[in-house]
Amino acid sequence: MNKPLDAANQDLIIGEGVTFTGTIDAPSKAIISGAVSGSIAAQDLLIEKTGTITGKVRADTMNVHGSVANDVACSANLVIHATGQVSGTLLYKELQIERGGRITGTVKQ
Repeated sequence: MNKPLDAANQDLIIGEGVTFTGTIDAPSKAIISGAVSGSIAAQDLLIEKTGTITGKVRADTMNVHGSVANDVACSANLVIHATGQVSGTLLYKELQIERGGRITGTVKQ
């Protein structure tokens, strides 16, 4: 039996194997397991190990297990996990990098 859609749920999920090109404005949480090319804004952004984002990224909190490239701005807390990679211009308030996590490019607090 299918579960009815919950109008209050404002989460966005881009599944593994899915490719999206364009602009995403997620009012709550965005979970990226596929590939996004363009711009994405979310309150809480989770990039899974298989997730990649290329473009302009804006979020309050960000957990990176996959890869993010180009222009990244995180207004609260950014965690780059052991498998995570961030490249390009990175603007952040608080930053945590696990052993193995990588940053290349310009970093500004």
